[in-house]
Amino acid sequence: MAADKSGFEIPEQMRDFAEKSVDQARKAFDDFMSVTQKAVSNVEGSTSAVQSGAADINRKALGYAEEHVDAAFRFAQQMVRAKDMDEMMKLQQDYLRRQMEQLGEQAREISDSATRAAQDAARAVKD
Repeated sequence: MAADKSGFEIPEQMRDFAEKSVDQARKAFDDFMSVTQKAVSNVEGSTSAVQSGAADINRKALGYAEEHVDAAFRFAQQMVRAKDMDEMMKLQQDYLRRQMEQLGEQAREISDSATRAAQDAARAVKD
């Protein structure tokens, strides 16, 4: 048994109990830190996945905008060269039809990219 100068003795059982309590508290803290670190890693993985998906969508949107501007300039050049009103109407119809087809395809591609980004983010959170 341990004794100090005042004659107060700490029973052996009390020291064992205190030591076990400290060990248990340390283990609980280590477990907590492990879970916290895993959660932070999951959030970081999710954030990376979301950022990657968003960057992909942004690149696609920018590419689509460039395509549309280019198509508009080509259309304007064709309209300037048109010989009569009938040709202008045909050019207008063709241009609008192509643009609607492109918009539909581009919307599907962006939707697919957004779905993949959401799935990647969900997977990153689970892992």
